[in-house]
Amino acid sequence: MTAARAESIDPIGDLIAQVAARVEPILATFGLKVTLYHAGARGVGARDSLGCKVVAMRTAAVDGVTLRRHSLLFIKETVGMRLPDGRRHDGYWYASDLGGAIHRGRIDLYTGDGPRSMAQLMPLNLNTLTVAKVGEFAGCPIA
Repeated sequence: MTAARAESIDPIGDLIAQVAARVEPILATFGLKVTLYHAGARGVGARDSLGCKVVAMRTAAVDGVTLRRHSLLFIKETVGMRLPDGRRHDGYWYASDLGGAIHRGRIDLYTGDGPRSMAQLMPLNLNTLTVAKVGEFAGCPIA
């Protein structure tokens, strides 16, 4: 099997996408305009507003009204994107941060360390994405 062929096979990601397609119509979904942020940007530290370590391609900042902290989110447009460890994204994000410039209808996604970490998600920047609250989490998000 070639490396390109092996990279395109993702049975777990495919299964998640199939389940999400069936479940999505019954979930409360929001069309939210996304902006990206990274470590090293002005005002961005290594910890979120819960005091937890921010996690690249997992931490989301919300307004605290439309979506509250501790919400587990599913963003279907991020399924299949490459994570920093090389795995593929399953579409799940943790709303563990608040942003002062985030108002209703917006969400910020943390991409990692420095502006280069934003490259993969840049095509989604300033677009309206489908965000579903699928649950809640306690404590800090999984690193």
